[in-house]
Amino acid sequence: MAALWTDVFADPQILEELRPIAIDKALLQGVLMRTKDDPNSSEVVNFAPFTLLPSPVPKALFDQAKSVQEDFNLLVDRISQDPLFLEQTLSSTMKVDDFIKRLFEIYRHVQDEGLVQSVFLGINRSDYMFDCRENGTSLKQIEINTIAASFGGLTSRTPAVHQHVLNTLGKTEEASKILPNNPSFGITNGIAKAWELYGSEKAVVMFLVETTQRNIFDHRYIENELWNRNIRVIRRRLRDVFERGSLNAERCLLVDGYEVAVAYFRTGYMPQDYNEQDWEARLLMERSKAVKCPDIATQLVGTKKVQQELSRPLTLEKFLPDQPEAVARIRETFAGLYTLDIGEEGDKTVKIALSDPEQFVLKPQREGGGNNIYGEEIREVLEKVKDSVERTSYILMDKIKPQPVKNCLLKANGRLQVSECISELGMFGVYVRHGKETVLNEGVGHLLRTKATEHADGGVAAGVAVLDNPYLV
Repeated sequence: MAALWTDVFADPQILEELRPIAIDKALLQGVLMRTKDDPNSSEVVNFAPFTLLPSPVPKALFDQAKSVQEDFNLLVDRISQDPLFLEQTLSSTMKVDDFIKRLFEIYRHVQDEGLVQSVFLGINRSDYMFDCRENGTSLKQIEINTIAASFGGLTSRTPAVHQHVLNTLGKTEEASKILPNNPSFGITNGIAKAWELYGSEKAVVMFLVETTQRNIFDHRYIENELWNRNIRVIRRRLRDVFERGSLNAERCLLVDGYEVAVAYFRTGYMPQDYNEQDWEARLLMERSKAVKCPDIATQLVGTKKVQQELSRPLTLEKFLPDQPEAVARIRETFAGLYTLDIGEEGDKTVKIALSDPEQFVLKPQREGGGNNIYGEEIREVLEKVKDSVERTSYILMDKIKPQPVKNCLLKANGRLQVSECISELGMFGVYVRHGKETVLNEGVGHLLRTKATEHADGGVAAGVAVLDNPYLV
C-alpha cells in the first residue's frame, strides 16, 4: 500500500502546528464525545479521537466492499426468516453460552406465539481488513454487526476535518479527493421508512440506550434528522421499558403513554446489558408489533457461529439461490473460518490452532470489540477447553495480516507521535422489508477506524481505535 504524507510525518514542527488546527476543526464539526470522568453530562465534552491525516485504502478493495453491501443486507434478512437454520446452527453454542441461549428462548417464544411484527428494519455494518500476502492484497470480512452498529453519526462529520487539514498544508488536490460520507442520513432514511410503514403518525421512534452514554452525539445526529422530519424520538433504557412499558389488545408497544413504531437498539448486545428485568423488557418488545431494529432473529444472524456456518460450501446458495453473482461476491470476502463443535471437524480445528496459534484469531459470540483472543493466549484457552463442550462457544478464524502505515492518532490528553497503524473498513447497510416485500436495500456510507499496531483488538468506544477517512490509492 502506498506510503502517504511522508513529508508531513517527517517534520515535528508541522505536526505541532497541525494538531490544534485539526482538533479545533473536529470540535467545530461536532466530532464529539462526553468525557470518561462525566459520561452522562454534556456540560464538558471533548473531541472524539481521530487521525491527523486520512489513511490510504486501496480503491479496488473499497469499491469491492461497497458493491457487496446490498448482497449482505439481503443475506442477513433471508437468514433471519429461517428458524430451522438458526436453531441448527446455534444449537451447540446455546449449550455453553447463556447469552445466546436467552436470546434464542425469546425468539422461540415469539415464533410459537405468532409474530405480529410486519415491518422489518435492518441497520448493519460489515467490517473488513486488507489482507496483505505475497500474491497481493485482498479484502477480508472480519464480522457483520447487526445490532447497535455505531459511529454512523460521527463519521458523517469527519470528512470536513481532513479536507481542512489537507487544505492547510496546501494539498488542495488531495483534499478534494476525500470522499463525501453521510451514513447518518441513510440510517435515518431507513428508520423513517419503517416508521412510515408502521402506519401511525402519532407513534414514536424509541432509542434503546445504555445507562452510561459517552457516545451520545453519535445518536443525536440521527435523532435530529428524525425530528427534522417531524418524527418524535424518545430515549429509554431497557429498565424503563420493564417498569413503564405494556402491550395493548392489538399488541402495540406502549411506553410512558407513547405508542412505539420503531425500537432502535443502541444497547443490548452484551450479557452485562441485561438483568432479569431487562430480559423481561426484551421479551415484551419482541412480542409487540413495533419494528425492532434489530429483532432478535436478526441479532442472532450477527453471531460468529452463523458467520462461520455461512462459509461452508453451498450454505450461501441455500439463502441466495436466485443470486449466483451475489454468492460469488460475498464468498470472495470470507477469510478462513473453522468450527470448534464437538466431533472430528472440531478436533481438527483445535489441532491446527494449537500447532500455530499466531496464524489465527479465537472469537467468542460477542459484539462491541475487545473480546477476541490472539497468539499464545489461544493456546492457553484451548488447552483448558479442548476436551469439553466449552470450546463450542468459540469459532476460529484466519488472522488477517494488513500492511501497516504511518499516522498520528489524536486522542484527548494524548501525546503527539507518529505510529505504525492498521485500519478496519466498515460499510453501513440499511434495508426495510414489509411482509415479504423488500422496499429498501442500500449501502449508506462507510466507517474507517485506525489503531496502532501494538493493540490486537478494540474499537473507538474502547479507547483503542480512532476515527479516520479513507484516501483511495
